[in-house]
Amino acid sequence: TLASGTVAASGTLGQIMPPSIILILLGDIMGVPVGDLFLAAVIPSLLLVGAYLVYIIVIAWRHPDYAPAIVTHPSYHHSLLRDIFTSLLPPLLLIVTVLGAIFFGIASPTESAAIGALGAIVMALLSGQLNLKQLNHAMQKTTRLTSMVFLILIGATAFGLVFVGMGGDKLMLAFFSEMPGGEWRFLLFSLLLIFLLGFFLDFIEICFIIIPILAPIALHLSINPLWFAILIALNLQTSFLTPPFGFSLFYLKSSAKQLSLATIYRGVVPFITIQLVVLSLVFFFPSTTLWLVQWGTH
Repeated sequence: TLASGTVAASGTLGQIMPPSIILILLGDIMGVPVGDLFLAAVIPSLLLVGAYLVYIIVIAWRHPDYAPAIVTHPSYHHSLLRDIFTSLLPPLLLIVTVLGAIFFGIASPTESAAIGALGAIVMALLSGQLNLKQLNHAMQKTTRLTSMVFLILIGATAFGLVFVGMGGDKLMLAFFSEMPGGEWRFLLFSLLLIFLLGFFLDFIEICFIIIPILAPIALHLSINPLWFAILIALNLQTSFLTPPFGFSLFYLKSSAKQLSLATIYRGVVPFITIQLVVLSLVFFFPSTTLWLVQWGTH
């Protein structure tokens, strides 16, 4: 259970760590600079990683049989360092280049994505792994994903227009504005709604259908959009682990067919709890998201 939970939970870190597709979508939908969102996500991401590490270390210390030591030959360490240098360093440099271009205002997110795609092609070419079959497969997969997103966007836009046309946005705004502690009640309502929807809907549907309704209300209630976006991103991250439709759970099941879904579910429960704890920390301490952005502007 520890191994399955660790693998599934660590796979969701890409949803909050820059360059996260969730942050890019939220930045576009909420009208927030993507570079600022990336900066705002750094500290919450590190808090999440640190919390994961503390939990794993404590469990391994209290239950050594859950994480037994691996006995290796000394030559293994040399090959491991070589593999890290050749396999990990080039992609890491590419990620730093893409993020650096966004952070320092050298390129927009779309331009940085083009830089990343070109860099990935060059890396595959230099490693001798690039061929027309793989390139064609990557282009087809990109086209299918883009088409799916645009279809969802079309449906979400139609829903949003009907919702606004029938006065739904004004009704929700009046409801939360007239309540005592309206902004806090709205935040709790929004986070609970997104958390529950994450059990059944993909993050793309939530971003395109729910966020355009909630974002204007948050702005009217003077809620910082950067902080609100990071809270949403952390909340959406839990949707990748929550059954019955957590994508990370099915990805892990397809890779490790010998594991039962019950074992995987038990393994991710502590990590879902950790994610909710970090979400609570960011909720009660907005400076965890805003400090780095404010420091970067000075």
